[in-house]
Amino acid sequence: MEQIAMISKAITTFLVSLVATSGFSWLLSMACQRTGGAEAMSPDSAVTAPGSSELAGLTLVNAYPKLKFEAPVEYTYADDGTNRVFVVEQAGQIRVFDNNADASSASTYLDIRNRVAYGGEMGLLGLAFHPKFKENGYFYVNYTKNNPRETVISRFKAASATASTAEPGSEVVLLKFSQPYSNHNGGKLVFGPNGYLYISTGDGGSGGDPQNNGQSRSTLLGKILRIDVNSTEKGPYGIPADNPYKGNSNNYREEIFAYGLRNPWRISFDEKGQLWAGDVGQNAIEEIDIVTKGGNYGWRVKEGNSDYNARDNQAADFVGPIWQYDHKNGDISVTGGLVYRGQAAPALRNKYVYADYASGRVWALTSNGTKAVSNQEIVARAGLISAFGEDKNKEMYLCDYDGRILKLSTGK
Repeated sequence: MEQIAMISKAITTFLVSLVATSGFSWLLSMACQRTGGAEAMSPDSAVTAPGSSELAGLTLVNAYPKLKFEAPVEYTYADDGTNRVFVVEQAGQIRVFDNNADASSASTYLDIRNRVAYGGEMGLLGLAFHPKFKENGYFYVNYTKNNPRETVISRFKAASATASTAEPGSEVVLLKFSQPYSNHNGGKLVFGPNGYLYISTGDGGSGGDPQNNGQSRSTLLGKILRIDVNSTEKGPYGIPADNPYKGNSNNYREEIFAYGLRNPWRISFDEKGQLWAGDVGQNAIEEIDIVTKGGNYGWRVKEGNSDYNARDNQAADFVGPIWQYDHKNGDISVTGGLVYRGQAAPALRNKYVYADYASGRVWALTSNGTKAVSNQEIVARAGLISAFGEDKNKEMYLCDYDGRILKLSTGK
């Protein structure tokens, strides 16, 4: 019973932390929403009702009914020649197991709970395996620590590509940066098609970005960063030659790839090499962005396409979201997803699948590459969806913060 209470407390704390700056009224609307159905709202195009959608037959099922995880926030694979998958638990553990529906145990691949500050939005938040992991055994993590409170991006090394555990003592810290508050940490790591490591960072927390970190290019907060982990230019990493601020004389951080983000909670690449981000809003708007090099996504001047603190940087050339929705129906905390590229659900191919953490809705967004064409609800109440991931076959999985790993099923 004590363990159940602890997990319940962690879920509640994480939810409240994600939406704390949106106000209590949004929590109330979320509670009301769980008793009824409504569609997401966008100013740009109509939403297709599930009943008339080609996606109406899709459901979510528990991918591993015999397994339970503590606050999972990441699901991925290592491309190591095995069928293994990895789940990140926010408290500071990485679990590994064979990708089989009958899997009954998940062993501990890495345990760094003694280094991780866990609670609310802090914790072990990201994991990415080096594209040549099979050769070098390198993988990278993103976590928060206390005393002082910082985000840490570091590398670990497995003894071999198929080793059952990784040694905590192999850690090499790539970079650290201060976190003024405990929320809005971003946390996702992903390697792009160019082999560079992309890192999502929140604006540092509190509400309304009081330090205007999103617009400041002298800080790593409120950004998408891009570094070269195969370079030793800055010690354990380098700056890609075409990063927008490499070699600048304005004291801008050279690691910055794009800026003006509030809390990009999950980023991913599609097959075209486009970088997608789900950026959690403040009081009114959740947004989906396609992130381009040097782009300014508006925060704190803009929240989605709407003015938030318009007295700042009025003349800036902001990049608007490809899609946004408001908080009217209890959807108040976007979880960025993936463009589906598997085979199990053909109707989803090339659609961006994402969720709202608070309401539990899951949608599929169709775009033409630059503009949203339609947004279709797949599941009305999926759970507390904290992340999306893929296995080696590019099939999609969803992390339910309550402890399950889910997958889409056609019901056939």
